[in-house]
Amino acid sequence: MAETRRVVVAITGASGAVFGVRLLELLRAAEAVEVHLVMTRAACLTLAAECDRRPGDLAPLARQVHQVGNIGAPIASGSFRAHGMIVAPCSIRAAAAIATGVTDDLVSRAADVMLKERRTLVLAVRETPLHRGHLDTLTRLAGLGAVIFPPVPAFYHRPRSIEAIVDQSCMRMLDQLDIRLDAAPRWGEAGGIAAIGEAAAP
Repeated sequence: MAETRRVVVAITGASGAVFGVRLLELLRAAEAVEVHLVMTRAACLTLAAECDRRPGDLAPLARQVHQVGNIGAPIASGSFRAHGMIVAPCSIRAAAAIATGVTDDLVSRAADVMLKERRTLVLAVRETPLHRGHLDTLTRLAGLGAVIFPPVPAFYHRPRSIEAIVDQSCMRMLDQLDIRLDAAPRWGEAGGIAAIGEAAAP
């Protein structure tokens, strides 16, 4: 029997709340995964504006929902064993707080725990264009061990909907945690997309 893996999903106020929602849906369908969710106050506004959902709508998709102000939550401690954490979408504000160790809410504190415990932290940064300060923040985070994962869409699988684009990005984020969910075609794999040279062959 597979060991249950704990995954922390954080949703911040950046545009792209759909990434966090879809990650929760995919993880809900996965085997032996226990999801812990935390959302910032700004995330609740973005969720309503972009997805017509309320925070309570996401509660059934997680094992436990933690309040962003609860610094005493289990995910705030390194002794609470977790497989990894994904912040999707990740605002520049959240990225800057994590990069500088300003753990004034549960998102930044839980992320800081991932870094200090050498666990996987994936940051789906949603901002463009990026100025020098943004780039310095992301470089610092990469140096601390975070995976910087802007949800850049792929088109080799010829997506026909926004959902297909989101699924491919979420699948790749979960790959970083070694959680394989084939939510979209994979390049060069059976049932996926052939290499360009093979596709062009007569």
